Amino acid sequence: MTLDLLASTISFAGDDNHLNPVKLFLDADIVVQAIMAGLVLASVWVWMIIVTFIVRMGAISRRCDEYEEGFWEAQNFDTYQKERKRGDVPMGKVAGAGLGEFKRNVGPGIDAEGARQRIATILNSSVGEEADKLSDRLNFLATVGSVAPFVGLFGTVWGIMKSFFDIGQQQNSSLAVVAPGISEALFATAIGLFAAIPAVIAYNRFSHKVNGFEARLQRFADHLHAALTRQLEQR
Repeated sequence: MTLDLLASTISFAGDDNHLNPVKLFLDADIVVQAIMAGLVLASVWVWMIIVTFIVRMGAISRRCDEYEEGFWEAQNFDTYQKERKRGDVPMGKVAGAGLGEFKRNVGPGIDAEGARQRIATILNSSVGEEADKLSDRLNFLATVGSVAPFVGLFGTVWGIMKSFFDIGQQQNSSLAVVAPGISEALFATAIGLFAAIPAVIAYNRFSHKVNGFEARLQRFADHLHAALTRQLEQR
């Protein structure tokens, strides 16, 4: 009932010469309707991920800028780490992992070269872990971008098959009989592309941002590793 009301509302003041998306959905076969509904839900989820990622990435970048500026100005890295509530700051977590491993390798008789390797391993592992957290939901964008057009195409094929079946049942091959069913079927492909195009664009753009941020974390880790190994040599 609600969809019927919506279809009549979008009827462009009673002009039937325009396509009505809601009416196309309501008149489609149940299989095509299910495919359309699934693609619409996927599209909504894609846009939620896009908006969430943009907001989250902006906040993380600002917090990392503030953290890094204060970190290199601090007289003592460990004191700065303890005094600052780093929260969800990837750079702070990388620094915490490196400083923790540094403390475990301080003492008499410690193999300096082994300590350097262990600190480097911990830092690299922490950088990879933070990058994986940022790119966690991007896999869904890649999946929708690659699968949605084919799902929509399946709905189109199914709808066209049904249209030809109706031709056989009615013994009438006029365009007036076939056209509505084909229009409804093609609408499934349109929805699939509507879901896939922003997903592909967002995935490529966000993957580039994550790679750039991972490179930034790696540079920070390299500088921290150099600073910590210098301290090892002085002990």
